[in-house]
Amino acid sequence: MSKLSRRSFTLGALAASPLLAACGNGVGSTGAQKIDARVDSTLNYLFTQYPNTQDLAAKSTGMLVMPLVTEGGFMIGGGYGRGALRVGGVTVDFYSATKGSVGLQIGAQQFAHVLFFMTDDALARFRRSSGWVAGADVEYVFNDNGGNLRADTTTATAPVVAVIFGQAGALAGISLEGMKYTRIIP
Repeated sequence: MSKLSRRSFTLGALAASPLLAACGNGVGSTGAQKIDARVDSTLNYLFTQYPNTQDLAAKSTGMLVMPLVTEGGFMIGGGYGRGALRVGGVTVDFYSATKGSVGLQIGAQQFAHVLFFMTDDALARFRRSSGWVAGADVEYVFNDNGGNLRADTTTATAPVVAVIFGQAGALAGISLEGMKYTRIIP
């Protein structure tokens, strides 16, 4: 039995490195680039279709952009999406959104949403948490049948404003639900 030399070890490691990069462990992954590209596209769509959201973005201290959240359910439901936290127009972290629900429901849908953090404190609490759950301090603004989304003085004073848009599919029913945001490494 021969000993493994440094040269054969190095050559073996170099040959195996493309295989290791393909494992999805973050080494050589393009996940961050894909998420950033989707975030850019989502923001372009949002600002083009709903111009009033540009003012909201300008007043915010940060934005969590979730380009696509897919959810479905039959009595028990769930959903998942990935996105990026941008501060000053720069991505600082990546997050997943996990949604759970229970109740009288059936169907599936996809949507995009952006959380606008309107205060430094709200952004800091979000970033410090290991898993932030959307709660009572979030003001929701929904797309009203293609109408114009707008933030007024009520939403502008809320610590976090959530804009939900681009819904596709059908999910009907009455349910209790919650969404949890968790920092990820794509």
